[in-house]
Amino acid sequence: MSSVVAVARIAYFASDVIVNSQPPNAIASGFASTFDALRFATPNRPSISHLPFGADPGAALFTSRDARLISYTSYSHRHALNQLVLHLAELSSTPTVLHVAVEEDLSDVLVLQSTIPLCIYSRTPQQAHDNALLASRLARTEAQAVLHVFHVGSQDGVVDEVPQDAIQPYLLAQKPFANGHANGHANGHANDAAHSKSATDASLLFRAYEHAVLSTVSLLRRPSRALHRHGSTEPHTVIFTLGHSTFDIDIDGVSFVDVSLLKPLLPSHIIGAIPTSTTRIIVAEQVHHWSMKWLPLYLEVVGALQQAVSEHRPIVQSCVVGDAAAIDSVSVLKVLEQAALESLSTHLILGDVSSHTRPPATEVPHVPQHETSYTKILGHLFGNRLEISNSPELVSSLGHIATSPEFTLGRLRGQLDERAELLTSVQDLLQEPSISAELHAALSSWALSKDDGEKSKQLGDEIARLIQAGTVAHPAAARILELSSLFPSLSRWIIGSDVWSHDLGASGLHHVIASKLNINVLVLDTLPYSARNTADPSRRKQDVGLYAMNHGDVYVASVAVYSSYSQVLQALAEADRYDGPSIVLAYLPYSTENVPALDILKETKLAVDAGYWPLYRWNPAKERAGKEPFILDSDAVKNDLQRFLDRQNHLSQLVRSKPELAAELVGSLGEKLRQARKQRAQQSYNELLTAIDAPPLLVLYASDGGRSEKMAKRLAARGKLRGLSTTVATMDSVSVTDLAKEEYVTFLTSVAGQGEFPQNGRTFIKALNALAAQSETPLTQLRYSVFGLGDSHYWPRLEDAHYYNKASKDLDARLEQLGAQRVCQLGLGDDQDADGPETGYKLWEPQVWKVLGVDAIDVTEAEPEPITNEHIKVASQYLRGTIVEGLQDNTTGALAPSDTQLTKFHGIYQQDDRDIRDERQAQGVEPAYSFMIRVRLPGGVCRPDQWLLMDQIADEHGCGTFKITTRQTFQFHGVIKRHLKAAIQDINRSLLDTLAACGDVNRNVIVSAIPSRSKLHAQAYDFAKKVSEHLLPRTTAYHEIWLDKKLVAGEALKDVEPLYGEFYLPRKFKIAVAVPPNNDVDLFANDVGFIAIVDKNGDLEGFNVTIGGGMGVTHGNKKTYPRLGDVIGFCAVEQGSDIAEKIMLVQKDNGNREEYNARLKYTIDRMGLDTFKAEVERRLGYQLQPARPFVFDRNVDDFGWSTGADGKHHLPGQEFKTGLREIAKIHKGTFRTTANQHLIITDIAPADVPTIKKLLAQYKLDNLSQSGLRLSSSACVAFPTCGLAMAESERYLPILIDKIEKICEENGLRNDSIVMRMTGCPNGCARPYVAEIAFVGKAPGTYSMLLGGGYHGQRLNKIYRETVTEPEILATLQPMIKHYALERLPGEHFGDFVIRAGYIAPTTSGAAWYDGMGGEGQHRERSL
Repeated sequence: MSSVVAVARIAYFASDVIVNSQPPNAIASGFASTFDALRFATPNRPSISHLPFGADPGAALFTSRDARLISYTSYSHRHALNQLVLHLAELSSTPTVLHVAVEEDLSDVLVLQSTIPLCIYSRTPQQAHDNALLASRLARTEAQAVLHVFHVGSQDGVVDEVPQDAIQPYLLAQKPFANGHANGHANGHANDAAHSKSATDASLLFRAYEHAVLSTVSLLRRPSRALHRHGSTEPHTVIFTLGHSTFDIDIDGVSFVDVSLLKPLLPSHIIGAIPTSTTRIIVAEQVHHWSMKWLPLYLEVVGALQQAVSEHRPIVQSCVVGDAAAIDSVSVLKVLEQAALESLSTHLILGDVSSHTRPPATEVPHVPQHETSYTKILGHLFGNRLEISNSPELVSSLGHIATSPEFTLGRLRGQLDERAELLTSVQDLLQEPSISAELHAALSSWALSKDDGEKSKQLGDEIARLIQAGTVAHPAAARILELSSLFPSLSRWIIGSDVWSHDLGASGLHHVIASKLNINVLVLDTLPYSARNTADPSRRKQDVGLYAMNHGDVYVASVAVYSSYSQVLQALAEADRYDGPSIVLAYLPYSTENVPALDILKETKLAVDAGYWPLYRWNPAKERAGKEPFILDSDAVKNDLQRFLDRQNHLSQLVRSKPELAAELVGSLGEKLRQARKQRAQQSYNELLTAIDAPPLLVLYASDGGRSEKMAKRLAARGKLRGLSTTVATMDSVSVTDLAKEEYVTFLTSVAGQGEFPQNGRTFIKALNALAAQSETPLTQLRYSVFGLGDSHYWPRLEDAHYYNKASKDLDARLEQLGAQRVCQLGLGDDQDADGPETGYKLWEPQVWKVLGVDAIDVTEAEPEPITNEHIKVASQYLRGTIVEGLQDNTTGALAPSDTQLTKFHGIYQQDDRDIRDERQAQGVEPAYSFMIRVRLPGGVCRPDQWLLMDQIADEHGCGTFKITTRQTFQFHGVIKRHLKAAIQDINRSLLDTLAACGDVNRNVIVSAIPSRSKLHAQAYDFAKKVSEHLLPRTTAYHEIWLDKKLVAGEALKDVEPLYGEFYLPRKFKIAVAVPPNNDVDLFANDVGFIAIVDKNGDLEGFNVTIGGGMGVTHGNKKTYPRLGDVIGFCAVEQGSDIAEKIMLVQKDNGNREEYNARLKYTIDRMGLDTFKAEVERRLGYQLQPARPFVFDRNVDDFGWSTGADGKHHLPGQEFKTGLREIAKIHKGTFRTTANQHLIITDIAPADVPTIKKLLAQYKLDNLSQSGLRLSSSACVAFPTCGLAMAESERYLPILIDKIEKICEENGLRNDSIVMRMTGCPNGCARPYVAEIAFVGKAPGTYSMLLGGGYHGQRLNKIYRETVTEPEILATLQPMIKHYALERLPGEHFGDFVIRAGYIAPTTSGAAWYDGMGGEGQHRERSL
């Protein structure tokens, strides 16, 4: 027997009145089921009221205050218990027992104990049974409220129950001590004259408790103690326990005190439980979400000890108890060790609290399945126009308040006010004479058709297009674009239950009725007609319909879908058309979700035919037109209209106002009208049947990159256009049990790694594999089809060919093995086909429609346009989005997907720890989200004080480290959402920022770091900084969101982007400045490059300009390729910023903005270099000068001490955090980061060199003995944080270099520089496509191998082997490096050698990158 059943039984037999609060989300209530089972057990049944979740129990409790004993039963939930708080003061002096069942955490329920006189706690089902009796007697004899808190416990607990006939005599028995004086207790405070009245009251209540305990013990013959001590008799540590754990543990020197009486808990009683040998007290409480610093029982114990008269007081420490099942003697010993080390103010942890310390996910309210019948009708009537304004789906973003009518009303009022402002702006723009005739016509048409659902949307889209395409300077045009989402006329509905009708004011219905806004409310009444007399008479419903009709300007209808479907359609359509508030009362009688539809039909017929639920419509618009506003639709009621009108019901107002109406009303329902209604009803019914008869289709997908997700959602949308009831979800969101109930399911999946399933499908396939291993066939009713997305060229070798589309093939076979019936052949999409996977998909999709019988349906409606980054940017209000709201949402560690696209512009990427992603998914929790923050650091120059702040930020907000990137800046990883804002504020405090460090804008401008040419570097750095500032976005969103700066004047949003516009760039834009002869920035790999040209005096004269470089590639997509920049001319220093701007603007206006071909390199190849250059010069107003000669001889960093032209010293080195922190504390120069991820300590005065050298030696930073290969290598971050990574990179490259170094050393090449780079994906962050040797991740442990890049970045490499693992890498490089060592020419670099030796062909241009891939001649790779 469970604790809930035991307590419910006692409450039933002991009480006169029971008020039971139902749990949330249609969870079965153990209290309610027990009460129902006991209804026939005794002739003296208590009065029982079942309140829906969240309803206020105060009224029901107060109306029964004259009862001898009232019991309130509830599960612990903050929303249910918060309703009690306001009534506790009044309830405290009534004979009421509050029985509250808790699962684990006591935080919510213990809030109540401060106002309740007595509070008792039970751990086990037996204690819950005994204390329920005790609490009932206390409440009855003392006429005081008692809070009884007990744990739910297991269902199979053993409980020795008291006989039913013994309960009432026990409650009525006299107290054992009739005198009631204080001398009944040896440790009482009766003789303490200074004691307060409250203490005296507590003593009296405690004696009352003891009297009740004596009576209970005499009945049950079981002990019951306020405090139960067990364990060591002379302990050094006493642990007070409040929680589910019973602590049946024997530890030497430790005593446990289990607390059963929480209030009143007398200080003397607490002190009496503490032996004199005690030196430490630990108060362990199971409260994980307590909002205050000090826990409740801890305060009681500390307060008691402060009153004790003793020279020696033990140490008292607070402890939070975790999972009770996991607590053992080892856990307790760990806490004792922790207690000796921690400060007294620190909460100790006993057991595992990880599952409790996470922020609780917002519970989305459950919508009972029967109630969806009305929402389906709304969707059928209004389609895309429908907006359920308090939809449960909004709870995840807005909280539980999102479903309340008063909050929704406020939100809708704001929307309607903005739409009125939109109309005003349209009218203002109509007065502008300079607008085009086409735009004027569209604006006029919209103003006339603004309330037409279809036309308003079409015209609104046309207006937005025309404004964006033109050059309208009127301020109203900008405001119209901001409010363009309000162009469509929506049908806005608030849906609620009859709970709202108990208090029209508190529920918000009154505000809707009186608002005069065009808002519709659907109120569902679920009380069955046969149960109408069982309702609590003290909680009478208000007549919402009558109340609304009294206002005179509200449309009101009473409908019942199971009585008259056509009347429901007519009423909903009229409500939508009515310009003002509408209230539709809908009858849907059911008691539980398991009630069959036939029973609902019977109850509806009874209610409608009996006149209990009349069907009618009241339309004030008709009255204003001189027509009859009221129409009665109840056929049964019409037969006896006068008797119906005499009743005090919805029509009483009508009788008083127009008694002569009855005859007209009956006459209005003539035969023609009746026939017309029947025809319309039949037509609507046939349409509904068409939708219902079409088989439901479930579309499941697994996707990492989003491609198969988009396909799945497109398939579901097309199914809906064909009349199917489609649902789309991830595979992991559906259990095999639920899958077995489906009829038709389509699966779409891509592949990850070596034919593995994407992340959101792995749990699903594991479940299928487990069932297959058990030879079960649970899917015999399922009919399915599978479509897979893959790349046949991704695994070119014969032995790897089976990885192609392996996930879809495995899924197809596994479903068949489990008994499912394949209805369409497996569809395979191949990236190598002409249209990519669309080629295979176009063959597969028609087969699905044919199986479902909807292939002949002609779909004329256009498919909705997919949401892209371009839509997100233009709708973001200049990079604002909903980032502020997302930061305030504590229910998740993530931001909304659209906001994560916008935060890139703010220098922030959302990531999660992929090392533990599977583990967290198995635990049912969201990924371990964190954020990467990238600093904007033009030229990579950082002062020592800024370095120290970066170091501090990494420790306080990040994971303890910060990384130097290939764009000469810092980035922090592991910053959780609640630290995000503080971290960025700290970065800005150092006079740095993160704006435009990422995103579709110009990013961090990088500069060659040549310490020996300090003068030239300073000039190049000043130029780079000027370019960076010139191309910064001008939006104030960054300062508003992160730095709490105010909006522009008047709090109005008037942002403008003079360079970028609201669409910004098609993709990222990168600029580099190189100082020959060192191309350490890989200048040709950037969109724009400036090559410094020096005059005869060594000063910066100007720059050669390059355009069109870029690294990003997509595996298997030959439309993507790396490209090196082309030199287009020379410019003076002062012209540089303007030239960079014009190049960027030409790209902005001509880039195709497609995901895979949006970079500048593709724009140039599409337009032609000469055409692109001519357009840049046209915008400049002058032509570039011919390019000047220059020479690059390397792209690696120089290591070791060097002296600049200014006489100061410089030292490139490796980054070791502690040593560099100490150097930064005394360094007077600067730090420079390099594009090769190294650090240079620069501008060291000669006098400071010895001190710097000493620190370098102390922290082992002076080691310059690394191999040339290692010093010339670099890698991207990849796992575990990068969401795009396919393989390891920075964690693996050092391991691989260890092994390749040995090959180099064996061949005498230890000090020879070979540029080697590795990335975890083909996006190219570490610039692998210009390296001499490069590895690009394809799957865990698998890479593409590239050879032949130019040593100074002047030539692209080429794919030598498409798929290699570590053994193959070493086997390939060993003879190649040996060959290089033996036969290289003087000064010949490795990249040049492999081309001359015939290993690989040279890459002549980006577009020719794929030509000759796979090796040359005898070195060519065998492929499919």
